[in-house]
Amino acid sequence: MKLSIHIAGVLCLLLGVVQQAKAQQPLYDESTIQKIEITFTQPNWDFILDTAKMGADGYTMAAKVVINGVEFDSVGVKYKGNSSYDSTYKKNPWNISLDEYKSQNYLGIKSIKLANCFSDPSMIRDVLGYSIARTYMDAPRANFAEVYVNGTLIGLYSNTESINKQFCSDHFSSSKNTFISCSPLVVPTPQTKSNLRYAGADSTSYMNNYELKSTTGWNDLVTLCDSITNKPASFENVIDADRTIWMLAFNSALVNLDSYTGVFCQNYYLYKDGTGRFNPIPWDLNMSFGGFPFVGSSNTSMGNLSITALQQLSPTIHATDKYWPLINIVMGNATYKRQYFAHLKTIVEEQFGSDKYILKSDTLRKTITAAVMNDNNKFYSTSQFQTAMTSNVNVGSYEVPGIQTLVAARIAYLQTLPEFKATAPTISVITPKPVQVGTNVTLTATITNANSNGVYAGVRYDKSDKFHRTYQMFDDGLHNDGAANDGVFGCILTMNKLSLQYYIYAENDNAGMFSPRRAEHEFYTLNAKMPTPKPGEVVINEFVASNSSGVTDEEDKYEDWIELYNTTNSALDLYGVYITDKFTSPQKNPFPEGTTIPAKGFLVLWADEDSTTKEYIHVNFKLSASGEQLMLTGSDNEIIDSVTFGAQLADVSQGRCPDGVGKFMEIIKPTFGKANTCATDVEITVEQPIVQVYPNPAATNVRVQTSLPGTQQLLVYNSLGQLVYSSQINGTLSIPLDVFAPDVYVLNIGNTQRTLVIAK
Repeated sequence: MKLSIHIAGVLCLLLGVVQQAKAQQPLYDESTIQKIEITFTQPNWDFILDTAKMGADGYTMAAKVVINGVEFDSVGVKYKGNSSYDSTYKKNPWNISLDEYKSQNYLGIKSIKLANCFSDPSMIRDVLGYSIARTYMDAPRANFAEVYVNGTLIGLYSNTESINKQFCSDHFSSSKNTFISCSPLVVPTPQTKSNLRYAGADSTSYMNNYELKSTTGWNDLVTLCDSITNKPASFENVIDADRTIWMLAFNSALVNLDSYTGVFCQNYYLYKDGTGRFNPIPWDLNMSFGGFPFVGSSNTSMGNLSITALQQLSPTIHATDKYWPLINIVMGNATYKRQYFAHLKTIVEEQFGSDKYILKSDTLRKTITAAVMNDNNKFYSTSQFQTAMTSNVNVGSYEVPGIQTLVAARIAYLQTLPEFKATAPTISVITPKPVQVGTNVTLTATITNANSNGVYAGVRYDKSDKFHRTYQMFDDGLHNDGAANDGVFGCILTMNKLSLQYYIYAENDNAGMFSPRRAEHEFYTLNAKMPTPKPGEVVINEFVASNSSGVTDEEDKYEDWIELYNTTNSALDLYGVYITDKFTSPQKNPFPEGTTIPAKGFLVLWADEDSTTKEYIHVNFKLSASGEQLMLTGSDNEIIDSVTFGAQLADVSQGRCPDGVGKFMEIIKPTFGKANTCATDVEITVEQPIVQVYPNPAATNVRVQTSLPGTQQLLVYNSLGQLVYSSQINGTLSIPLDVFAPDVYVLNIGNTQRTLVIAK
């Protein structure tokens, strides 16, 4: 068969896929505006939603919701928000629940949160704020959406990723633990703060100021508040100290006072991870950059600030005010305070000093300018939007500053502070060489201007663990650090597992410094020397994504499961291998030490988000019956095997026929841990040598990996059948996508074709 004929045939089959891929654009791509169309059968839909909002706050069923051309029926919809909602507004914020009445999602997303740009003449504060926040902490993705109801444009909204169980699973490797929304449920006043201040042992004392998002957890919240208020020495054991410090530094840098730092101590979430600590997650940034001027004082004052006061807001505000106990702890501890200012300086220098925020703002504003002009229900005029970077705008009783007006003066003010003028240590990390598991490894760095006892390494051996800050580094000539007092600090560790993640912190009496500067959010990684299976030696052989009446696990529960198969004639060690349900998070679940799979044998994993090893291995994610991804990788992110699957039937598996090498097909009677039963009337096609394309869809860069022998020719065709790229590949090739247009492409290597969706 000629290549051109084959490509034409593939492209014909892909016509529907192309259209669907273009419709199902990534929901949080900042360069695009989402189109969300809501259809109600009730002509008085607005009255119904207002009534529900003022009542039990339940969902109303929309007959249809269309997202970027993808249609969903029977969708839960309601208004959301406090100060941003009003029954008289034509443009209220929305909460859309795709799976409220039936199982459905958009690219795995089930909940959509849309804010109406209230109190933000620039229309970009939410999206810009989250873009900055994600650089330093776990925070939602965000972009813009135009919302239509019954064919009428309501207006332009910011579209922010929901902080829900899926978010927790993606960021903290679990979603079953205590999960709390920290914002008052009553009309907020200076007396109603979600500040983690202890209010007694009775959990009902907390229920007006916090909302439990998990099944249980009130006692956990009471214990947390008791520890924060009465046992500050336990700070690092009950809450992630570094994430807390980053959040407080972020609030100060952006003068984000509709937050824990402001009068109501609100708009953040807490999730308790597997280490037993709570993780703070910022929320609702539409009033960042000085859009909310109420800093508060004690539990009586709103603390209304002028624009000048916002620009010159002290980074140590509330340092001794007992109604902000988190800030009390950070400012009352010399090391925490130096770390706080190190993080604050990093944000200011990286985002503001380089004018990065201006470039980002310009890009966002260009993206939405036409949509803003078409928005007849926006809260500000088009001219106010156009000048919102440099002009102040009246909002009721106060003014919202122009973003640049605020930031320029804030930089000037901060640079006058002693903490900003102080000379911090310098750190030059020396990259250690990989060693075998169980042997010693030395971490070293050249450091200047640090106290001799003020240098340590933060270390952990697994992403789901916490960084331990107990590894002091020495310049004494006794820790593989060279000569004593030569400026090289070292510490000796045991390589306990396959991966060691670390950062280095140094301080003197006046300032601290991290390396990398964005630690603990970013860190260095050292992988141990460990042979892992090669591509194709271990494969995903069978899986069930909807188990309602099949086999049960050790606790007699019907859980999803995944079966692996060893295609070789030798037992293989899976220590150093990872399995994930997201191509963008390749090391989501590591296999525990001692995990082996016999020659020509099977290994079954329970996908129940349990992360424990009992009779079987349980992994830290579940499978989606509506379709998702599975991937096996080595410690160096080499793809061993992967599969992308669509919607699944209950109690029906997808399995390779024959085992290990065949294509996936439905198996009506799943074969848990056994050879797959292949239908006799189905032609079995053994797959060609592996070609992997990762990630897929892709936006900025794609990696192609093949096990075909020798150097191969790679040809890439667009949806019109035109050759747009060619190269040589021998094993692995990384391709930048800056010159590729959004489209569905066919990659041809030898006689093997793969599709690639590029969505920017």
